[in-house]
Amino acid sequence: MKNHMVWRIWTLVALLSLSLALFVGCAERRAPESVMDTPEHHVFNGMRSFEKGQLGEAQAEFELALELEPKYGPAHVGMGLVQGAKSVGVQSEEEKEKYVDGAFDSLKKGKRYAEGKDQVVQAYVGYIRVYTMIKEKGWLDDAEDNLDYAVARDKEASAPYYYMGEAYKQAYEFNEAAHMYRKVLDLDKEFTAEADKSWELVQKIQRAAPGTTVGKQIALVEAITRADVAALFVQELKLEEIYEKLSIKSFDTSFKAPKSALKMETETVVKLPPATDIEDHVLRHDVDTVTRIGVRGLEPYPDHTFRPDEQITRAAYAMMLEDILVKATRDEALATRFFGTTSPYPDLRNDLPYFNAVMVCTSRGIMTPIDVRTGEFQPLGTVSGADALLAIRVLKEQLKLL
Repeated sequence: MKNHMVWRIWTLVALLSLSLALFVGCAERRAPESVMDTPEHHVFNGMRSFEKGQLGEAQAEFELALELEPKYGPAHVGMGLVQGAKSVGVQSEEEKEKYVDGAFDSLKKGKRYAEGKDQVVQAYVGYIRVYTMIKEKGWLDDAEDNLDYAVARDKEASAPYYYMGEAYKQAYEFNEAAHMYRKVLDLDKEFTAEADKSWELVQKIQRAAPGTTVGKQIALVEAITRADVAALFVQELKLEEIYEKLSIKSFDTSFKAPKSALKMETETVVKLPPATDIEDHVLRHDVDTVTRIGVRGLEPYPDHTFRPDEQITRAAYAMMLEDILVKATRDEALATRFFGTTSPYPDLRNDLPYFNAVMVCTSRGIMTPIDVRTGEFQPLGTVSGADALLAIRVLKEQLKLL
């Protein structure tokens, strides 16, 4: 009898616990407030915001989806992407670890709650993307494993191939990246426009064939800076070695105190470095080198600043390349060769100070018009890392430096 009573009590406790769990579970679900208030719609909006870099808005949308359905897999995947993105650039190791742990916790839930082939593939793609963001030890192998899992579930899905292409690109494995983008284009489903653009970029980088890690890193930059150009000239073009080999005299751009006796004595004491704003810059050595060598268009400004993070224009880059070409070939006539000629570009007047430099570079195939259809050169447009490297590659070929 006693055992029977104990069993009844435990049964009652179990039933109450189950009822409480069901009640709490039901309480956690928010009732939809409109026809479009669905987990699917909120995840759709969340992914759009995420791709734009709007992490706060993306997280809010994923949270709304989970309020409606706590076990909606794609919403957990979205939360994982947000947490992974938030970990990037965080200085505190503790805070970074918190975001990374949160990202993988969400991805695990996304995979656990995935329903159907599409959601499972989406979960594996989430892993590929987060591994690519955080780049912890062995990240590329982990991303490749998840590509295999995704392809095993659906060989015709484009997303795994596209994001694995992005992973290979970030790892500077450009041949593998090109193969992934080509697969997306062959499938001709989703991500074709994105894959086509990335494939074109990778092909350009392959032709440029950067030989240094810095070159590969800068190859992925959409708009390079003055410091980036300095690094490319020093490490990829090896400008210092070229000038030494050809016995090209470097220009001393250091400050010189006036010799006039009428000047105050204190003026001879103050000696500013050529550039005062590169002390803590990661590319300081490269900037110091090009400053000492002297490249037209890449000199310090009159106020002794180099402005290393200032983006360069296509016109400025043409002037730098022309200056190197003139010095390396000892053909000073190049500097005035196109004076008075008619401009073939609708957006480039022949009286502009950089007209000759643009013509020298384009006539030799070192640089090309930005738009073949309209024939525009876009002299004030920015220069991508891939374009900068490709120009250096052609210049090296013409100087017989390869």
